[in-house]
Amino acid sequence: MKAAVFSDTHGSTALMIEAIRRTRPDIVIHLGDCERDTECIRLEFPDIPLYNVCGNCDYVHTAPDEDIVPMGPVKAFITHGHLYDVKYRGADRLVYAAQEKGAQIAMYGHTHKALNIEVGGVKVINPGTAGKGRELTYAVVEVFPNGGIASEIRDL
Repeated sequence: MKAAVFSDTHGSTALMIEAIRRTRPDIVIHLGDCERDTECIRLEFPDIPLYNVCGNCDYVHTAPDEDIVPMGPVKAFITHGHLYDVKYRGADRLVYAAQEKGAQIAMYGHTHKALNIEVGGVKVINPGTAGKGRELTYAVVEVFPNGGIASEIRDL
């Protein structure tokens, strides 16, 4: 199963849509800021399942603050990250939350800085920003039938 993961689009959707076309994922994950940007994904790719959470700039939202996404034999914990203070304290609290939920992957945004590491047996992925900043990036995460996880940060 392959996922294209985006965060912090802040109204800029053209590069995200093009990346989905190129990547041809099985699912798309949007990690907040701006929830309304997910509507263009639903319109352009109605057959691709979409999972999304709200961010700190989503003042009126319908998406949850966090969610668990089934990815083959593993679970991914997704959240924007602001409720876990990732900008100033790093990803430790996020990793603990993922472990408590039985997730092998933790994905978040908010910092606008891409990250792809493993901490405490949890793959921690921040796709960076797909909307504002000098370096526009997204993540591609692939989960194999044996539970193996491959992930990379790609430029938009």
